[in-house]
Order: sequence, then C-alpha cells, then structure tokens
Amino acid sequence: MILRILIFLAILLLLPIWAIDRLYLKRRLSKKWRMVCALPNVLLLLGLTALAINESYAAWADQCKGTLLCWAIAFSCSETVIALLLGLAWLLRRWSGVARAIRATAWACGAALFAASVYGFTQGYRHIVVREHTYSSARLPRAFDGYRLVQLSDLHLGTLSGHPDVVRRIVDSVNAQRPDLVVFTGDLVNYHAEEVEAFHELLRQFKAPDGVVSVMGNHDYAQYFAWPTPADSVADIRRLHSYHKAMGWRLLLNDHILLRRGADSLAIVGVENDGLPPFPALADLPRALRGLGPDCFKILLSHDPTHWRRAVLPDTDIDLTLSGHTHGMQFKVGSFSPAEWFYKEWGGAYREGGRELYVSLGTGEVLLPFRLGAWPEINVITLKSKP
Repeated sequence: MILRILIFLAILLLLPIWAIDRLYLKRRLSKKWRMVCALPNVLLLLGLTALAINESYAAWADQCKGTLLCWAIAFSCSETVIALLLGLAWLLRRWSGVARAIRATAWACGAALFAASVYGFTQGYRHIVVREHTYSSARLPRAFDGYRLVQLSDLHLGTLSGHPDVVRRIVDSVNAQRPDLVVFTGDLVNYHAEEVEAFHELLRQFKAPDGVVSVMGNHDYAQYFAWPTPADSVADIRRLHSYHKAMGWRLLLNDHILLRRGADSLAIVGVENDGLPPFPALADLPRALRGLGPDCFKILLSHDPTHWRRAVLPDTDIDLTLSGHTHGMQFKVGSFSPAEWFYKEWGGAYREGGRELYVSLGTGEVLLPFRLGAWPEINVITLKSKP
C-alpha cells in the first residue's frame, strides 16, 4: 500500500523542507543545524521506505505504518504552509514590514497546524461524539413513531488493535442511547477476520430489544491482504460471517428482516457492499426486497453511499438508506471535508422526494489512527410518523 504512494510521500517530506531551507534557514543557521532541521523528514522517509519494501499486514507493522504516516502528515502539511508563506514573503521582500509580518504568520500557522495534526492522531480517534437525527415520514407506521436506531459504522478493528478502551467506550456510548435497534453498516475489519478476535466479547455487549443487524463493507471481503490462494480469502470471509453470528449480530447478505409492533411492521433490508470500481459491487436489491410490498416501510443498510443514487433511488421505493464508508476523509473543518471532492453524499442527511440517505462518518480509521473535525461518531436516528 505504501509502496504505491512512496514517490508522493518523498515529495511531500522533502520538497517543503528544502524550500524552507532555501528561503529562510540558509541565511540564519550553519550547515550542521540545517541538517538537524531536515533530519525528522529524512528519518520518516527512510522508515516508510523500509516498511514499503518489506510490506507486512501484522498488527505491529500496521501500527508502525500508521504512526509514521501520521507524523509524516504532521510535518509535511505544516512545512508546506510555512514554505508557501515564506515564498510569498520573498516575493514581497521590497516591502520589509509586510515581509516580516508574513514570515511571522508562516511560523505561527505552521506551529498551529502541527499541533492540530498531533492532536488528531494522539487524541482524535478517541474523541467519540453522539449525533442525533430525526427522520420523519408519513409512510412510517404509527407503532414505530419514536423508534430509535443507533447506527454504528466503519469500526476497522485492526487500527484499534491494542486499544480495547476505545472499543469499550463505543459500546458503552451506544448502550447509553437506549436504542430499540443497533445497526452496523460495514467495515468491521481492515484486512482479515482475525482482527475481531480481541474484541468479539466486547462487541457482544450491545443492548437493544430488537438486537443488532449488520452488513458487509468493502474491507470485509479480504481484498486488501496478500492471501496465498483465493480459497484462503473465501475462508476468511466465511470466518468473518461466523464472528457476526457469534457476537449475536444478524448479518444480512442481500436479505431483510421484519420488525413488528402489534399489527404494524417495518423492514430492515441489508445488501452486500456495492461501490464503484475498485470496490466490490455485490448488492442484489431485487433479492433483498423479495416479498416486500410497496406499502412496507423500508430501511436499507448499504455500506457505500454511492449506491443510493446509482440504484436505490431509481430502482426501489426504499424510504431511508443508512451508509458509511467515507469517514469524511477523517478530516473536517466546519462544513468542509475533502471527502466532498470524491463523494456527492459523504456525511449526514441527504433528502430527495421524501426519501433519505444518512451517511455516518464512522467510528474507526483505516491505517491512520487520525481524526480531526470528522470525529468518530455514533448516530442516533429517531423515526417520526407525520400525520
């Protein structure tokens, strides 16, 4: 994985510090101290190169990769901002007062960005928030007015290896919401089913009258691990299925269940992952909806939010779709996230013609134990019946 972006990482780590050296350090520090300033970047690049050449999917290697990448982001982003502002100061050097102010701003902005980045990967993945949302529909059966679903998504347990306290906090936070139903919208693991082993006892402890219903995400299909044979990959997927069962979760693979309250009912529909290439597209909506009439209120669990516009809206009458997958790119400032460059719907609620998609930013992280702004979230969705 790192090998594919190693050249990009080298540019990010070396170009900004070289620019800072030429624009500022060269005239102020000896060669020895200038080399000391560049040393962290060089060491990070050497460490990432070693991990890229000797690619490993063991938990320790994953944690090393994540830690080095986080430090690389912290250094390269702050240094890029500093280099750009120092370059602006150099262009305006004829106005010495302005140039001095810009240089001071460069170091202040760089320090603030570095501090924020460090917080993101030391505490951000622990900054669990609960987000509440209400979905109202005239089609919702009266008996389900006020029904509370808690959506959990994208746990990525491999990245949380060694942090059972975080998983415990997630479980406790979910149970504290007193949900009627817990739904999990995919990406339980990063690479393989073994990641669940350390946490399955904790994940059995969700409490909801209607239990836990789950679906698969793209990472759950054992596609990111170098398996000796295709049969080993298939065996790992089946093992993951068995973990869902052992935890008491009802895994829906292009299927549905009916929840009943007296004479009223609603359907929880779950499909396998359906994304754009290179992500697997395995959803079978006709099969999942088989036997459900047009008057049935339907909630769909589908990991990838792009599935909503591609197939759910045009081809079905599903009322509410719950997805995850994007993580908000694990970074958000105000209402902006770079996720919007890649996904039309990337976080929160999107409504069209009374039908809705709700995208969770998830609770875990892939490879990078980093979140800033796009905090790990637990989503409480209350159903309301319109008169």
